[in-house]
Amino acid sequence: MAVGSYAVASDTGRKRRRNEDNYVVAPPLFAVADGMGGAQAGEVASKLAAATLEGGDEADGLDGVERVRALILQANRRVYERATNDPTASGMGTTMTVAVVEGMNVAIGHVGDSRAYLVRDGRMEQLTEDHSLVNELLKSGKLSPEEAHVHPQRSVITRAVGTDPDVDVDGFTIEAYDGDVFLLCSDGLTDMVEDEDILDLVDRHRDDLDRAVRSLVAAANRGGGEDNITAVAFRVEPGPAGEETLRLPARAEPEEETLEALPPHAAVDTMVIPPDRIESQLLERGSAEAAATHDPVDSAARLRLALTFVALLALAVVLLAWGLLR
Repeated sequence: MAVGSYAVASDTGRKRRRNEDNYVVAPPLFAVADGMGGAQAGEVASKLAAATLEGGDEADGLDGVERVRALILQANRRVYERATNDPTASGMGTTMTVAVVEGMNVAIGHVGDSRAYLVRDGRMEQLTEDHSLVNELLKSGKLSPEEAHVHPQRSVITRAVGTDPDVDVDGFTIEAYDGDVFLLCSDGLTDMVEDEDILDLVDRHRDDLDRAVRSLVAAANRGGGEDNITAVAFRVEPGPAGEETLRLPARAEPEEETLEALPPHAAVDTMVIPPDRIESQLLERGSAEAAATHDPVDSAARLRLALTFVALLALAVVLLAWGLLR
């Protein structure tokens, strides 16, 4: 098998000021990275991770799952070192979903809540498992699929590239068939567009993947565009790669980029908590949300209303007493 065609589309969305997503399109290697970690550092984390894949010297001589794992582990070390040595980047990290086409197989490596899908014969299968708080609650039966889809903490992830010295990488291999379309995407797409709609757009435009990914981004923006949106699609075919198979590098290397020069985000959207702290984190967040619902302005208004009522009641009593004495 070879990569017959591919396409990528990435957009800031309707609510974010910067695009912290990044991607690599360098056939037979493809990847999506969704940065997180603060007002500025998320974009740097995803760029560092993507640029590391382009070099990938530690993966030389490796194949399949071993190769994608080595690439992600190398990216993890590089992002972690930057976050450790640069106070302005402390705590930054990124999701990473990587695919490498090798002969009849596609090797997948994955960390975080970006996703890889396979579209084959009119059906779509999610290949990766989200490393997220909501998915942990879903697996434990504490949330229904409907509740998980709209849960306010669905951006909380339990595993990320660069937040710790080492990271556990999910790796596996998929046997590819002629015409299979693989889709890698950030959660800015999957949070806004239902799976059946993603399948419809990809399958309808499987012969024009550029139109497919642009349609996916447009659909996510129509759905609200609450996060950055990135979609990378590629189709595998027998024989040598076609003329459409070109090499697109990752975005510019960010080593010389100063974080202070980047404008701040309106808000921090993604955070990482380990799975063993999920229950305590939910309790802490529940207390914080309860405290946040206490509005001092509303309390003051209620106090003024109560005082007014007491004053009127006292006046009525005085008038009544005065009338009886007369």
